[in-house]
Amino acid sequence: MSDTGFEVKKKEKVQVKEPPKFRVLLHNDDYTTMDFVVKILEEVFHKSPAEATAIMLHVHHKGVGECGVYPAEIAETKVDTVHAKARAAGFPLLATMEEI
Repeated sequence: MSDTGFEVKKKEKVQVKEPPKFRVLLHNDDYTTMDFVVKILEEVFHKSPAEATAIMLHVHHKGVGECGVYPAEIAETKVDTVHAKARAAGFPLLATMEEI
């Protein structure tokens, strides 16, 4: 207690951690056209035509490629959006997410 009769409490420091980040990946298949993959990368991931083409070619040659890194909820939404657009267009394009 202090001389004034009031008790002084120490403020506790709260550690704030960044939320985990997730990589969104596209996987190659034998049916989804390259043009459609570029369109998805431009529309869903907001890539420029040059970036979208480079990612599409990486997916085509390596089997999988990263589209972006996002917090969990945004990554889930991107994966769901890719699947919905691909199914609507009749393609089996697969998108997944993994924690980094």
